[in-house]
Amino acid sequence: MHIHTNPDLKPRLLDDYEAALEAKENGMEAIVIKSHVESTAGRAYIARRLTGFPVWGGVTLNLPVGGLNQDAVRSAALMGGKVVWLPTIHHHDIKIEQEPLQEILHQVKDYNLVLATGHLKPQDIFYVLDECHSIGVEKILINHPLTGVVGASLDEQKEMAHQAYLEHCWVATMPQHDRLDPMVMSEAIKEVGVKHCILATDLGQKYNPNPVLGMQMMIESMLKHEISWKEITIMCQDNPKKLLF
Repeated sequence: MHIHTNPDLKPRLLDDYEAALEAKENGMEAIVIKSHVESTAGRAYIARRLTGFPVWGGVTLNLPVGGLNQDAVRSAALMGGKVVWLPTIHHHDIKIEQEPLQEILHQVKDYNLVLATGHLKPQDIFYVLDECHSIGVEKILINHPLTGVVGASLDEQKEMAHQAYLEHCWVATMPQHDRLDPMVMSEAIKEVGVKHCILATDLGQKYNPNPVLGMQMMIESMLKHEISWKEITIMCQDNPKKLLF
């Protein structure tokens, strides 16, 4: 549900085609490619055509696409995009104001998209969840709540789970990122419940494992921390399918 690929402003390990081919060769069912600076809907289409493998994209509402820009959302949707990420690298620069947010949420609902909360802090996430409830947006993903950039407490995660899926990303455990103890991740999953969680990697950085290896590492670690194979299947397969399809 969350990998970074070339082309990008930052050096990435794989391009869209390579990531799709590797995922296909390793028996995955789909990937979602994300960029902080442009829509990946068109790129995903090309990767699907080249590999015959389900690759999906979307748009992140940072400054390069105009921030909370409903036209960027509509264009991504019409090009086959699946996910709209609220601001990530520019979350300090873009105010989450009611009118533009509501315009975005109406597009998300009309085109049956997934709304992801990006790098918003819990206070803003709860505001977005309230607006989603008012408008009827139901497919919501809270991105990497355990990372320092989001920093949601366990109580906040439990509250968010009433309305959204919580996406736990393996990148948070990496040495050049949060160095999160996998046990903290597994305990959060147990507290919130697997029916409300999704496992993803957020990988693709040059200095980290490739996304397929990262997913394998994540699954092995969760098994060691007493998350069952059935529970992993729910978080890696069943819950993402509910959002994407």
